[in-house]
Amino acid sequence: MADRTLPIPGSLDATRLRDAALLEWLHSWVVTVDHKKLGILYVLYAVFFLLVAGTEAMCIRIQLVVPNNHFLSPELFNEFFTMHGTTMVFLVGMTIIFGIGNYLVPLMIGARDMAFPRLNAFSFWLSASGGLFLYFSFIGGFGLYGMGSAPDITWWAYAPLTEKPFTPGHNTDYWALSLIVMGFGTLGAAINTIATAFSMRCKGMTLMRMPLFVWLMVVTSGLTLITITPLTAAQIMLVIDRYLGAHFFDAQAGGAPIVWMHFFWIFGHPEVYVLILPAFGIASEVIPVFSRKAIFGYPAMVAASVGIAFVSTTVWAHHMFTVGMTSVGNTFFVLSTMMVGIPTGIKIFNWIATMWGGKIRFATPMLFCTAFLFQFLCAGLTGIMLGVAPWNWQLHNSYFVIAHFHYTLTGSFLFCIFAAFYYWYPKVTGRMLSEKLGKWHFWLFFIGFHLTFDTMHFVGMLGMPRSIYTYEADRGWSTLNFWISMGGLIQAIAVLIFAWNLIRSYLDGKEAGNDPWDAWTLEWSVPSPPPAYNFADDPVVRSRRPLWDLKHPDDPDWKYEQ
Repeated sequence: MADRTLPIPGSLDATRLRDAALLEWLHSWVVTVDHKKLGILYVLYAVFFLLVAGTEAMCIRIQLVVPNNHFLSPELFNEFFTMHGTTMVFLVGMTIIFGIGNYLVPLMIGARDMAFPRLNAFSFWLSASGGLFLYFSFIGGFGLYGMGSAPDITWWAYAPLTEKPFTPGHNTDYWALSLIVMGFGTLGAAINTIATAFSMRCKGMTLMRMPLFVWLMVVTSGLTLITITPLTAAQIMLVIDRYLGAHFFDAQAGGAPIVWMHFFWIFGHPEVYVLILPAFGIASEVIPVFSRKAIFGYPAMVAASVGIAFVSTTVWAHHMFTVGMTSVGNTFFVLSTMMVGIPTGIKIFNWIATMWGGKIRFATPMLFCTAFLFQFLCAGLTGIMLGVAPWNWQLHNSYFVIAHFHYTLTGSFLFCIFAAFYYWYPKVTGRMLSEKLGKWHFWLFFIGFHLTFDTMHFVGMLGMPRSIYTYEADRGWSTLNFWISMGGLIQAIAVLIFAWNLIRSYLDGKEAGNDPWDAWTLEWSVPSPPPAYNFADDPVVRSRRPLWDLKHPDDPDWKYEQ
């Protein structure tokens, strides 16, 4: 009879078995088409680059903490400035929203996977390859292989400064080619999300019963298809300019640099809503659960979401008031910028109405969403200010614009992303994140955020340009820049606490159970973490709150949710 004894621990056979098991586990993640695994890969990729972009931001703030500093060279400062913006928008923001959407959309609509699983995997690896290719440029920055350096053209890359005569190395090529690759990956993810939401819903889940997060992901995906296309076209034209002798953006040869600005900002401003609309979806799921009330005005929230997407495609040139457009053009974009505040205001009032009279529980996800409401209101007000052409003339390309931008993408988007982590982490891992560490994370990040970006408004009004490398001591900016940098340091500490909380809780966190928040959407009806097949039986939905209705059949709000 053959010897079937187990290998001795520490022996060569045991080591080989362990290595083989590890390789098999890694292989399963590399070749997976499971939407949950791909969602986790998206999110881990984004968290990694969040730490990278945060490190770049801290280097920028160290450089600017005192006048006439030499912590970074001018060239490296420009590279970090460019890579921080590009990373946060494309490698963190775009990646994490489609990662969260990948994980949650099928679970929320009662589906077993995305509509196109292989396209889903291809989209992730395409996006991931583009990001890695972008950071490969740093190898050239250290003089290896003679391949150029990291991009140093700012994340909006205005022509003609990106043409060969002004940037003869390969830095611009890395930037353009990586964004083209990431753009195609993002387009695939957007198409998949729309197809999944419209064709994979379970029985009884009509469009007006879909969770608001799913609605916002659908709207975001549609807006992505509209906005990524002109950006990709502009990148292709730039590459053709640089290598095939075209002159799309060369004024001396009959081209027009302003064409680049139009192409970029047709992408760039709706892009803000590509990022913030999923954040709205997160808030629309978290706030009702922790207020113990159904969302107020569901139809109005859906209509406002579609309205924001529509109006956001008409406001791009408020970034271009200083380029010399006609008075008619300026007036149109002033009015369209004001108009986008209407559907946005509807959402803010609906969230407040949901909280009003509710039994609010300030767990960590709710803390982040509450701060989001205040900060997004401030971001909207400063956006209206910058939408007024004369005011914009005075503050264009100043730190006031950076403050407004970060109020939207940090104070609003990133706060909601943190809320999503604390809310859905138990579903993904089966473990609860630490509330104690979560509250440390929240309060430190909240204080650091306001210390940094509130102060930036003032230094901007004092005339500090947005991409300046250093400044003289007599400008009156020194004290304000010191406090801006101190706020950045506090935020960095908060993010490190968050990262530690993720790791610690995964290893030794409290077991979550299937539904730790007493929520009502379908993802909370399956085990934590969900099985590979999601649902053992196809669910049937009869209202907007299927799980809640089963647990609370006598709820008086039920009749309004049909």
